[in-house]
Amino acid sequence: MRDPRMAAIGKGLKRRGRLVMQAVGPPRRNLDAIPAPRPATDPYTAPPASRLVDSPVFVLSSVRSGSTLLRVLLNSHSRIRAPHEMHLRTVHVNLSRDFTADAMRALHLDKDELEHVLWDRVLHLELTRSGKDVIVDKTPPNTLIWPRLRRCWPNARYILLLRHPGAVVTSLTARRTDPDHEAVRAEVLDYSEKLEEARLNLGPHVITYEELTADPEKVTRGICDHLGVPWEPAMLDYGSKDHGTFRPQLGDWSSTIKSGRIQSARGADPGVELPPRLQELARAWGYGV
Repeated sequence: MRDPRMAAIGKGLKRRGRLVMQAVGPPRRNLDAIPAPRPATDPYTAPPASRLVDSPVFVLSSVRSGSTLLRVLLNSHSRIRAPHEMHLRTVHVNLSRDFTADAMRALHLDKDELEHVLWDRVLHLELTRSGKDVIVDKTPPNTLIWPRLRRCWPNARYILLLRHPGAVVTSLTARRTDPDHEAVRAEVLDYSEKLEEARLNLGPHVITYEELTADPEKVTRGICDHLGVPWEPAMLDYGSKDHGTFRPQLGDWSSTIKSGRIQSARGADPGVELPPRLQELARAWGYGV
């Protein structure tokens, strides 16, 4: 007859062995929580959904072109909300399971259109909170995705803010520690090419940073006419209004913008060298090289 005490000891040793193996082994995975692989490409393209904000305004510009100054001038208007850079192009949705895309397709949505709906909701929320009726997004990298903005908002309006490419190169170079001059010129060229595409395809209201700082009343009056709102003298006194915190990644944060005063545009370093294509674009925009 088997000793019951030995049987109990045997069971205890087996249980302890299982616990040891669980402790040193890899964690068990909850298969229900693991996203299933999705097809590399989904040919379905959803039709545009309705928009809460039908005709937003986008300032298209290169970095270091005075877009923050333009933003605060516009935001000083009683009917225009121009918040800090919103970076909508980096706001994404994630369809984490293979059947999620199928479920969205049944609702006539795909990943891009879901993102468009989300972007539109963000603009609408910000506009509603402000109590104003015109919203302006001035995020320079929007320039790089202008075709998608047009697809998202077919009735969007555009302000094209230009600055002499040589001055942009000078400003970017001065802002960066140990700058890579070739990379800086390449970045400015990339923005400039997209600006030229937008200028030729969108029918935007075109202004220059140099004109904006030299005659801000004239330029802001033209913008107000374009947007269908009356011009307000208070726009030029942006320092008396609250525009939120000036800090990196949300726009310019220099002492110049924090001064609350419109200051003259700085020109290009006389020694800056522009590649031929940037020289060509500068001339197309009315600048001397």
